[in-house]
Amino acid sequence: MNTIELRSDTFTRPTEAMRKAMYEAEVGDDVYGEDPTINALEEKTAELCGAEAALFVSSGTMGNLIPLTILGGRGKEVILHENAHILHHEVGGIAAVAGTVPIAAPGEKGILTPQTVAGCIKENDYDIAHTSLIAIENTHNFEGGTCWQKDDLAALAAFASSKGIPIHMDGARCFNACAATGMSLADVFSYVGSANLCLSKGLGAPVGSMIAGDRSLIEESRRWRKILGGGMRQAGVVAAAGLYALEHNRERLAEDHDHARELAECLNSSGWAEVDLSRVETNIVFFKTPGRDAKGVEAKLAEKGVMVIATAPEELRLVTSLEVNSGQIKEACRIIRDLDL
Repeated sequence: MNTIELRSDTFTRPTEAMRKAMYEAEVGDDVYGEDPTINALEEKTAELCGAEAALFVSSGTMGNLIPLTILGGRGKEVILHENAHILHHEVGGIAAVAGTVPIAAPGEKGILTPQTVAGCIKENDYDIAHTSLIAIENTHNFEGGTCWQKDDLAALAAFASSKGIPIHMDGARCFNACAATGMSLADVFSYVGSANLCLSKGLGAPVGSMIAGDRSLIEESRRWRKILGGGMRQAGVVAAAGLYALEHNRERLAEDHDHARELAECLNSSGWAEVDLSRVETNIVFFKTPGRDAKGVEAKLAEKGVMVIATAPEELRLVTSLEVNSGQIKEACRIIRDLDL
């Protein structure tokens, strides 16, 4: 039985063309700054962001941890959304390594507003941890792949600037946000000071993420990458996959969004699942199973070859990607409709 992989867009495998690019990659020692493929990837990312520089790191977790360490700072506070990936799914690195205190703020669909952030800011008094950074997530994973719109970004950026507080963006799926909103990466980046951009999710590269920011941040990030054990040698073989992904896989992300919508509508009409369709903006779908154990539903779907993941007692998540084609989406819909619960 062929499985239909919908647990995450991290399950994507390199295509033959991507593998060829990796095989043919020109390499050097990146710790010495002499890997031409990594240099090309960093230059391409900086160009797309309209940033001064970019740095290739091993993972999205490292891509967030380094700016949190530099911009957050020990004994300071970072404001982020209450359901942020940084807060709940990055092993507490924000506190354990960066030494910063995460302050959770509410926000509909993962969007932080000046009003909700204002009440969290601390300053002036010597005996409290001052606010040093605001971290946003775009798209917001656990709010259902929702996107920041231009007006929301502009409002938060103006407020943060008035307080002298930088913004870091966990843009693990920012390329999906760009595909959904029509904003360019440079448009989005113009409202933040730093960003983490994953190559290993919807873009389909096997490993890696990028930090984008001003030149001084990237130089300090290079030092912290080494401290954290992330200095790599002839890593152009994996950077080539990221470069290929940026050049060939961004435009097709809208197809994943269409597939997610198709699955969401099918689930909503199944009789056993409920989906808030207003939250299906990109490639992530959360669905409820009222009165049914989510783990049991996960197992039933797995028996039929549809791989999803339970996220709560009566809730599951599915994520579309280039690993799943239109024919498989239609087959998944058939299985959902016919599922005997």
